[in-house]
Amino acid sequence: MNQRIKILLVEDDPNFGTIMKSYLELNDFEVILKTDGKQGLSSFKTMRFDICILDVMMPEMDGFTLAREIKKANSQIPFIFLTAKSLKEDMLEGFRTGADDYITKPFDSEVLLFKLKAILKRNNQKSEAENDLISIPIGKLEFNYALRTLTLKNQVQQLSPKEAKLLRMLCTAKEGILSRKEALEKIWGSDNYFNGRSMDVFIARLRKYLKVDPSVEIVNIHGNGFRIIVS
Repeated sequence: MNQRIKILLVEDDPNFGTIMKSYLELNDFEVILKTDGKQGLSSFKTMRFDICILDVMMPEMDGFTLAREIKKANSQIPFIFLTAKSLKEDMLEGFRTGADDYITKPFDSEVLLFKLKAILKRNNQKSEAENDLISIPIGKLEFNYALRTLTLKNQVQQLSPKEAKLLRMLCTAKEGILSRKEALEKIWGSDNYFNGRSMDVFIARLRKYLKVDPSVEIVNIHGNGFRIIVS
């Protein structure tokens, strides 16, 4: 099962915050709600989040200050400002801090949902594009996705496009486990019996390629998928 997207929601109106939290959770997000900037920053420093939704006018620490502190801890984290203030200067200040969007209250919850999904998709595509340019070490091997090569000293194994995509997903999977369903949907287009058998063939090929380094192994995680282990 895929890990849910985790949102840090910092909103000083407890009623509005609780309603938003419930709405987002109904749409399969995991939400941590805090009611002031200092609490929000403390949570951000102790937990992993995928995106932040920050109110601007808050006690203890305002949203702009909180956003700057969050960016110091993780410059890549996307975030959205929520505010009742629609002044142009406030909106500009929000974007100067690096906000991905600035939404004024009241707003349509569905609009927020679509904005969230668009930002997360764009951020994920950016991360994947950056990963394409990086050689990933796998034990003694070097995997280059852009060149589709697996190298050990002077030995180079050229990979097919699907082999390279599958190996990259194995290397970058959250929590280290790549689910069968996710791989099948992203690489083969659908999770059905015939595509599943095809993927098993590709996993077998990757295992063969990786055997040149005995410390590297692709193992089955029963009921979940696959994991690369380097002993």
